[in-house]
Amino acid sequence: MRRGAVFFAALGALAWMLPSAAGPPAFLDITARSGIDFRNQSSPTSRKYLLESMTGGVAALDYNRDGLPDLYFVNGAALDDPMPKDKPPGKSAPRFWNRLYRNDGGGKFTDVTEAAGVRGHSYGMGAAAGDYDNDGYPDLYVTNYGQNILYHNNGDGSFRDVTAQAGVAGGGWSTGAAFVDFDRDGFLDLVVSRYIEWDFSLDIFCGDRRPGYRSYCHPDQFQPISHLLYRNNGNGTFADVSKPAGLASSPGKGLGIAIHDFDRDGWPDILIANDSFPQQLFRNDHGTFRETGLAQGLAYDEDGHTFAGMGADIADYDNDGWPDVFINALANQRYALFHNRSGWFEYVSGPAGISAATLLHSGWGARFLDYDNDGWKDLFVAQGHVMDNIELTQPALRYLEPLLLLRNVSGKFQDVSALAGPAFQVPLAARGVAFGDWNNDGFLDVAINCNNRPAVILQNSGAGGGHWLLVDLIGSASNRDGIGARLRLVSASGAEQHAFASAAGSYLSSSDRRVHFGLGKSTTVKLLEVTWPSGRLQRLENFPADRILTVREPEKP
Repeated sequence: MRRGAVFFAALGALAWMLPSAAGPPAFLDITARSGIDFRNQSSPTSRKYLLESMTGGVAALDYNRDGLPDLYFVNGAALDDPMPKDKPPGKSAPRFWNRLYRNDGGGKFTDVTEAAGVRGHSYGMGAAAGDYDNDGYPDLYVTNYGQNILYHNNGDGSFRDVTAQAGVAGGGWSTGAAFVDFDRDGFLDLVVSRYIEWDFSLDIFCGDRRPGYRSYCHPDQFQPISHLLYRNNGNGTFADVSKPAGLASSPGKGLGIAIHDFDRDGWPDILIANDSFPQQLFRNDHGTFRETGLAQGLAYDEDGHTFAGMGADIADYDNDGWPDVFINALANQRYALFHNRSGWFEYVSGPAGISAATLLHSGWGARFLDYDNDGWKDLFVAQGHVMDNIELTQPALRYLEPLLLLRNVSGKFQDVSALAGPAFQVPLAARGVAFGDWNNDGFLDVAINCNNRPAVILQNSGAGGGHWLLVDLIGSASNRDGIGARLRLVSASGAEQHAFASAAGSYLSSSDRRVHFGLGKSTTVKLLEVTWPSGRLQRLENFPADRILTVREPEKP
């Protein structure tokens, strides 16, 4: 073949990558015009308290039920340098408040924190959204170093702190949280990951004893701590069932949480990403849990090593009907992709293309998402190293890192970050990330909380993408959010996809609970099958795509 022919053949093979109307969409940075002016305040000190490097999360929730997801950003608090051992971090100054932004449509948001009453207290970490009392309005749970907060949505644009009466304050260093109906009684329960046994009295010096070389301590310096599980009593209160349900017997160093029915037995399981500690999978045995990460094959990487699990997600990336697991890591470790083979997992980062794209990177918020609506779930990862002085000891690494977008091509991943828009060339200290369709155009958007830096709001252009369906579930016998429902979709082309309704995943964050499907060239859906947590099966057939479809659980089986 002539050289010219080879050149044009290569162009044809890469046509899908070109930023044109025929190629996949890019992401637009709309932060400046969005009205979201949040800046995370981690309060870095010369003492390098580990807490400083970990905040914060972001939650997407339609708090006023106008059909547009709103955004809640979690903030740090004031730290002294050094921090007195008997003084809690301060949050009185407005710059340390958590912030709620109302989505006004058209890519515009308004700060409604004070009117909503959700400024928070303590040193914040993450957030989870869910309608725990089934009144139709999403409530908000905020994790902190210290006591956590449960905000009940009053339905009038405001929230009230009901933590004490609900019994969910927790304690210690809480990180991730997720609403899930683990016992399938129709009320959302609450799972909370905790990081390590730590307080300001454990002021350990880590790193070289030279000016500028002190570093954040490795989690190996501290003991693991048990996670928390609160069962919803159905009357506005919760019971701490961490011990009887089995979570307390397996402490960890937990951060991100993802929920899915990995073994397809109808009961939601819990995945917790652990930092430099075996990854944990809590298998739900009809309302009690066994930690089976090692037995199921996802506790370690392919070399049998632990790694710094930060963000996590579970979804069926290869459309075989079995949900797979993604957990990111720190530089020199490679992000972990575990393929589900009928209930047990195989580490496939290398052959899937993940290892080569991630070896020198450090990941936080992450999610499987079909950004181009072609029917295959891609991977978005927000990045940045823990150490703000990492270049001093490892010049090949960077503290600030750009975003990563891995496109799924029939089960293999290709790095398309360079073609995803200018926002993917900007180095960040990214942490929590929430995903959702901020403008209801059928293409998933992104909100990023950056450590000690301004937030970033990305809007998916949609240009060149496929058709779509966004499913808004409303339960009756099941919890009203439909969390835990299993969905099977068959498009007009005959392609089949599977999904699980959950807002959990990523790093210390909570995403739009609506279930998104990309449909490629199909303009109609042949079948949508919903298996509700109650066990009821619902089928909808032959309807048009490119719409937000509200599916209500039948009142009777």
